[in-house]
Amino acid sequence: MYYKFSGFTQKLTGTWASDAYSPQGLRPVVSTEAPPIIFARPTKLSSDFAVYDYAGKNKVPELQKFFQKSDGVPIHLKRGLPDQMLYRTTMALTLGGNIYCLIALYTASRPRNK
Repeated sequence: MYYKFSGFTQKLTGTWASDAYSPQGLRPVVSTEAPPIIFARPTKLSSDFAVYDYAGKNKVPELQKFFQKSDGVPIHLKRGLPDQMLYRTTMALTLGGNIYCLIALYTASRPRNK
């Protein structure tokens, strides 16, 4: 026997196989018309586009050489003062956040005296 969910009684009810495989009265519809064309215009080939020089000179090889030279400086501090300031600010905020979390845990663990 086949079952389907009845929206009226909110329970499973017995039904025919065709109703069980097409729930809620939905029937498969066979369209007699061709589906509309998604791309009405023909697509352009990549050779149709003009080539532009967006960024000018390619700086990647120079940056690779700069960051790969071994001068004993960590990679995250290679560019000098801006990197040092960013690193120190990040470390200070991390340390401050950890201290704040420990203080919050300490105060939360002690019950208040009435």
